[in-house]
Amino acid sequence: MVVGFSSMSPLAQAVVVVVVTTVVVQLIRWLLAYRSFLKFFNSLPGETDFSWIWGNLHKVRGRKQSERLEYFKQMSLRHPKMYRFWLGPFTPSISFNHPDSVKQLLKTTEPKPFYYNMALPWLGEGLLIASGSKWARSRRLLTPAFHFDILKPYVAVSNAACDVLVRNIEKYAEDKKIFEMFGVISLCTLDVILQCAMSYKDDIQLKGESHPYVQAVTELTGLWAERGRNWLLYKDFVYNLTKNGRRFREQCDFVHSVAEKVINTRKECLERDGPPQKLYLDFLDILLTAKDDHGQGMTPLDIRNEVDTFLFEGHDTTASAISWTLYSLCEHPEYQERVQAEVDHILEGRDSDNIEWSDLSRLDYLTMVIKEGMRLHCPVPFISRVLTQPMTVEGVTLPVGTLCTINIQHLHHNEDVWPDPWTFRPERFHPDNMKDKDSYAFVPFSAGPRNCIGQHFALNEQKVVLSRLLRRFTFSLDPNHIVSKKPAAVMRTETGMRMMATPRTPTV
Repeated sequence: MVVGFSSMSPLAQAVVVVVVTTVVVQLIRWLLAYRSFLKFFNSLPGETDFSWIWGNLHKVRGRKQSERLEYFKQMSLRHPKMYRFWLGPFTPSISFNHPDSVKQLLKTTEPKPFYYNMALPWLGEGLLIASGSKWARSRRLLTPAFHFDILKPYVAVSNAACDVLVRNIEKYAEDKKIFEMFGVISLCTLDVILQCAMSYKDDIQLKGESHPYVQAVTELTGLWAERGRNWLLYKDFVYNLTKNGRRFREQCDFVHSVAEKVINTRKECLERDGPPQKLYLDFLDILLTAKDDHGQGMTPLDIRNEVDTFLFEGHDTTASAISWTLYSLCEHPEYQERVQAEVDHILEGRDSDNIEWSDLSRLDYLTMVIKEGMRLHCPVPFISRVLTQPMTVEGVTLPVGTLCTINIQHLHHNEDVWPDPWTFRPERFHPDNMKDKDSYAFVPFSAGPRNCIGQHFALNEQKVVLSRLLRRFTFSLDPNHIVSKKPAAVMRTETGMRMMATPRTPTV
C-alpha cells in the first residue's frame, strides 16, 4: 500500500518536499544550461537538420561510404574554415578545414577525446591515445628510437623486404594475373616494421596474400569507425553487449597475442645473448631498457601498448600511402613514367636495384609524387582533440570540453588552399610552388608537439618500396573493378585495389 503524502509525519513530508524541489531545480538548471549549450553551438556554421535522437548522425548513418564522403565534401565546400556537426544530441564536433584554424589546435598538446578511448582495449595508452604527463614521458623515452643514426640502417631492411615483395609480384606478372595490391603492400610494411622496430622475422610475406594480423587490424579499424557513427554505443558496457563489441574484444585479444609473442621473443634473446652488439637500439630495445629521470622503466603493459600502437601505425598508414600513390600513378601513366625515369637514372650502372641511404635525398620527383598521393588520398583522414582551455577560432571562443576535429581530408582538398584540389598534380610540391604555402596546409603526419614520431621512417620506407616496384614493373588498374574509398582510422578501400603488373626493362 502506498502511504499518502498527507498521512506522513511532518518530518517525512519536509524531506519529500526538499528532495522533489531539489530534483526539479536541478532539472530546470540542466535544461536551461542545455538550452544555452544548444543555442551556442547551433549558432556556429554547420548542419541545420537536427535530430533529438541522433543529432546530425542521421545524415550519414546507413549510407554508403561514397555517400558519406560526398556529404562531408559538400559540408566543407559550404564551410571552408570550420563547421559544426552533432554526434548525437549532446556532443557537437567542430571540424577545422583550413590552415588558419588547424594551426591553432595543432600547436597545442591538447588530449585526444572520447572517440580514441574506444580503441583503448586494443592500443591502450600508447603514444596515439595517451595524454598529459603519461604521453610526455613516453614521447621523451621513445624519441631516441627515431634518431638519424637508427633510421639509416633501416633502408637495408626495407630493401630486403622489397626483394620478397618484388618476387611475389613477379609471379602475378609472369602469369599476367590481376592481384589485390593493398593487401600485398600491407604484408610488406608489416614485415618492415617488425624487422626494423622489433628485430623480429617471421617470413610474413611468404604466407599468402594476407595475414591474420593484417586482417585483424582491418576489422578493428572498421568496427571502431562503425561504432563512432552510433552514439548509443559510446558507453563501453553497452558496446560490449553487442555482437560487434564481442568481436572487437576477440580481435583485440589476438593482436595482443601477436605483440606479446614479439616482446617475449626479444626478451629471451636479450636474456640469452645480453645487450645487442650493434651500433643502435631498435624501438623494442629502447622500450625494454629505457628509464625515466626517476630510474623507472616501462611496465609490461606500457610496453605492450606501445608495441600494439607501433605495429598498427607503423604498417597500416604506410601501406595506405603506398597503395594510394600507386593507384594515382596508374591513373596517370605519364607521372609513373617520369618516376621510373628518375629511379633508372639514380640506379644507372649498378648491379643491384637496392635503394641506398644517399639515394633518398635525390628522389626529388618521387618525393613530390608521394606527398601529392598523401594529399589527395590522406592515409589518416582526420584527427581529434578535446579542449582543456578556451580557444578562440574565427572570432568564436570555444569552451573547455569542446570536441575539435582536424579534418585532414577536407584541409587537403580545401579550394581556398589547393587550387583544383581533386586533381593529382605532383608539381604542387615543387619547392618553388610551396615556398609561400602555409606550413599547416599539408599535415599528413599531423604537426606540432603531437606530430607522428615515425614520419621520417614512414617517408623513407615509401621511397624505397615505390622505387623498387617502379624500377621493375609498370602498374595498371583492373578496368573491371571499381576502387572506392573506405575512410576509418586509416584510408582503405571498400573492395580492394586490383592491379596488373607488367615487367619492364630500365631505360638506362
